[in-house]
Amino acid sequence: MCKGLAALPATCLKSAKDMKHRLGFLLQKSDSCDYSSSQGKKEKLSSSQRLSQEEVRKWADSLENLIHHDRGLAAFRAFLKSEYSEENIEFWVSCEEYKKTKSPAKLSPRARKIYDEFISVQATKEVNLDSCTREKTSHNMLEPTLSCFDEAQRKIFTLMEKDSYRRFLKSPYYLDLVSPPGAGCGPENCKRNHTHSLDCNSNIISQCA
Repeated sequence: MCKGLAALPATCLKSAKDMKHRLGFLLQKSDSCDYSSSQGKKEKLSSSQRLSQEEVRKWADSLENLIHHDRGLAAFRAFLKSEYSEENIEFWVSCEEYKKTKSPAKLSPRARKIYDEFISVQATKEVNLDSCTREKTSHNMLEPTLSCFDEAQRKIFTLMEKDSYRRFLKSPYYLDLVSPPGAGCGPENCKRNHTHSLDCNSNIISQCA
């Protein structure tokens, strides 16, 4: 033992040890409280971000309900990506973002980017438009406005509404979200859930959580 400590009375040494023990206990308690508080906040956040069955069922009412809901849009995009046809929803989203442009100076370059990516003959993600709509949209590029893609966007919305949206509602990307866990686990449902659980959980739930 250190010479200086040896010179101290035994009662002082005992008090010092008791104080050290108490400080250690308080520090552990503080860490524990911080961890519990952090965990509580995470659980609360996770709970507030959960997707309700009522919300999911509303997606079946209309395509508009689906794609105007952040998590619905994420699920629909994941489904279209699985069909290699995500260009339609990407075009629709790009048009929505374009219409939020506030600076007139940015209209032309942004409009040209959307046109080159989705509408021009050499577009990398060409969407399916009739020649009349394509020609009109091409003409709008001469003097781009906030509404220059409106007609093309409506056509693509209608196309998705009549085709891919209906398939989405019958796909595991929707059914696995709208069905309560464990409900109707017959041979077909179990097979479907087993086959697509990775897809739905990683591509949809993780984005929606």
